[in-house]
Amino acid sequence: MSGLAGLIAGLALATVQQAPPPTPYPDPATWWSPEVPRPPSELEPLYNRRLGRDERPIPIDNGVEPLLYRLWGLPPLQSQVLKRGELVLEVWARPARGVRQAVVRVTLRRDGRAFVQARAGLGCCTPEIGRRVDINTELAEPQITPLKALAADPAWGQPRSVIVDYGGGAVSALCVDGVSWDVTLLVPGQARHLRRACDDAEVGSIAPILSAALGAAAGRDPRFDAVLPRGADFSRQADAYRSLIGSGGRLIPGESNRPQPPAVPIPPEEPPEGPPESLSPPSGS
Repeated sequence: MSGLAGLIAGLALATVQQAPPPTPYPDPATWWSPEVPRPPSELEPLYNRRLGRDERPIPIDNGVEPLLYRLWGLPPLQSQVLKRGELVLEVWARPARGVRQAVVRVTLRRDGRAFVQARAGLGCCTPEIGRRVDINTELAEPQITPLKALAADPAWGQPRSVIVDYGGGAVSALCVDGVSWDVTLLVPGQARHLRRACDDAEVGSIAPILSAALGAAAGRDPRFDAVLPRGADFSRQADAYRSLIGSGGRLIPGESNRPQPPAVPIPPEEPPEGPPESLSPPSGS
């Protein structure tokens, strides 16, 4: 036994002596100063924009906090800096049944390029977004043209929150089995936000906006399409809104309606910034 014990002790000592020394800590300066590569435009179309001396942040009031944007893998809308001729359109879809949600953001830049960022996932029960699906891609020219007219859509002049008056009295929509929508338009100096419940006439009042945004994301990932099986088809809702207006009905401000965020001054036009890559013509998708 003593010989066996001695052999074991000798092997253990040899193992300890041959073990490599512990890895030293990295240089502190390098650890805290890593090289951060520039993300592609598909991930951050307005990357590293900074407010100018005479610029002020655009007030955003759409119920989405900056941290929630980060959980969905999107730059916060509150940090986006726009130049003249640019816009950001964002749509949140929240089905009444289940915890699946989706968000689509379309960004039009003044260099003529446009990008769509879309997310779908389970917004419940864990700190992170479960089963998240990401879409990040550049749009082709045929998809860009209809988006350019969205800033002038008359729907942005509607109340933020509405109820339907069919002519004989107002009916507040109760979203039991459908999708509620939040749409936000960001242009230089101002943001506009609209919230629409499941009522077809309500949703139909912003049908062109929803069709344009969801049309930019639909068909790119079947997992995303499964969250919104009707895709960008809002023809039924558009017909319901036209029928409402044709019969003498209207949309009136709801009890939760609030004024839109105030506008901020737009500074004088500045020459384009950034490397030539950011001003290259659209490459399509």
